[in-house]
Amino acid sequence: MYFHHLNSISSKEMFPGYNGKFIHTGTSTIAFWDITANSPIPEHSHVHEQIMHVVEGEFELTVDGKKEVLTAGAVVTIPGNIKHGGKALSNCKVIDVFMPEREDYK
Repeated sequence: MYFHHLNSISSKEMFPGYNGKFIHTGTSTIAFWDITANSPIPEHSHVHEQIMHVVEGEFELTVDGKKEVLTAGAVVTIPGNIKHGGKALSNCKVIDVFMPEREDYK
């Protein structure tokens, strides 16, 4: 399928406060997150390369021990197997791109 519309994709709460809509391409996963303020994501790592784009709100992110508060327009590239985690400081909209595809998000 070439064309997608977020209104036609069901949202899934993958973690408390993290509601996502996912598009899978066979080689990557695009995640469109609505994140509730004060929702943490514990420090973790995965084999997937991750590109994170904050569309709205403020998100505090720690990558490989370096902490930064991200605001709208921020883009972060996280190589596979690097520890990262954080929390939404406000309600946020975030887009993540994962490569390879996230089977656990299907």
